[in-house]
Formats: sequence, C-alpha cells, structure tokens
Amino acid sequence: MDATDAAGPAPGAEDPGYPAHHAPRCAGLAELDALVTECRACPRLVAWREEVAEVKRAAFRGWEYWGRPVAGFGPPDATVAVVGLAPAAHGGNRTGRMFTGDAAGDFLFSALHTVGLASRPTSAHAGDGLTLHGVRLTSPVHCAPPANRPTPAERDACRPWLASELDLLSPGLRAVVVLGGFGWQALLPVLVEAGWRLPRPRPAFGHGAHVVLPATEHRQELRLLGSYHPSQRNTFTGRLTMPMLVDVLREAGRAGGLPVS
Repeated sequence: MDATDAAGPAPGAEDPGYPAHHAPRCAGLAELDALVTECRACPRLVAWREEVAEVKRAAFRGWEYWGRPVAGFGPPDATVAVVGLAPAAHGGNRTGRMFTGDAAGDFLFSALHTVGLASRPTSAHAGDGLTLHGVRLTSPVHCAPPANRPTPAERDACRPWLASELDLLSPGLRAVVVLGGFGWQALLPVLVEAGWRLPRPRPAFGHGAHVVLPATEHRQELRLLGSYHPSQRNTFTGRLTMPMLVDVLREAGRAGGLPVS
C-alpha cells in the first residue's frame, strides 16, 4: 500500500480520516486487522482504552492489557459474521480478542461451541489456540468506549473498518447475526453502502428478526438475523437464554452452509 496518493500523504493513525482512507484500500483481512489495531482516530476512545490498560481492574492486576483497538476474529472465508457493539474495557481491551474476557463473551463462545462453530466453549486470550469454524466476530466500534457507549461520531469514524471487513468477506458471506440494537442500527447503513438493498421501511431490530436481503448485480443474497446482546443484564434476567442464542446461531450456520449441531 502506497504512503501517498494523488491527494497527498496518507493520513496518520491519529488523523480522523485514517479509517476512511486506509480501510477501502486493504487487499485482505490480515492487512485490515493490522491497520485497525494501529488506529488512534478517536481521542476520547484512545484516552479511555489506554487509561483502563494502565489502571487495570484489581482482579486482573497481573495482566498486561492489550489497550488497543481490537480487530475482528475468525477465518477470512467465513460465511457467517457476528456483529456486536464494541470491546469491553476489561474484556477485549484486556485480552486482545473480540468478545473475550468478560461474561458476554463467555456466553457467546459457549453458544458457538454448542452448535459446532467454535473449537471449544471458552475463549481466554488471543493466541490461546481457539478456532472458529466458518464464523467471524466483529463490531461497529473497535475500541472500548466509556460506559459501553460510543458516540455517534465515534461510530461513524469507525464505520469504514466494518464496511471493508464485510466487503472482503462478501464473496462467501451468507448470513450476519447482529447482537443488540446498537449493532443493528450501525450495520444497516454499512450494508446499503456495500451494495445490498434494504426493504422499506427499514427492518426493525428484535430478537429473532430475520431479514432476507436479495441478491443484486454485485452482491449475493444475505440473511440478517437479530439477537439480544448477551450482556449480563440480558442473561441474568432471562431476557436472553442460552437456547435462544443457540437457535439464532444455528439458523445462521445453516444459512451459511455450515455443519451445525
């Protein structure tokens, strides 16, 4: 990738235009993931993620926190994508892997393993040997946000990463599972920009929502499925149970042509 183009030097990692400039130019997911982890485009998120990594939580005092943006996780030929919200401050921001190191991630990986889409039911940290089968995990925002609430500007600044990730997956992508309303609302404009057509009115989020986006000249049919986010609030209250999440993941796996149990 050239450092300059006709418009001049490429923006650096702290430039707000860094994602929009670099993401569309990535030739593959490995390049995209490497650039994501270098991004410093949102000052508030950079300050927060690095403060958390330095101060740490007492239970993880011995950890060397990742403290950087967390890239997507899963094979480059995945036919199913799972889209969340953002890394947790003491989860992905600590472990360096999406949905890893907190209760929500534990719940998700257990469900993935139940349907045969993960090699084991727990995810401890990046490099622990866990593999996903035909599934890639990602999020609209790649840095841990204060109070788990990214601003609209931060969401929009990060959007090019997700758009390029879906574009790179698109030759084989058959289904997307969206965990929670934030991810759903963040994903819809990305799908439109990527060339899929949404029904009108735009589909509303809900657990069990299932929308078929028809094939276009440049995109194959895509199934969009909704699930409540596996946050502790949802799982402790029973709003989301393990069988509920397993059912959605199993449906997505079948839509993606994956062998599910």
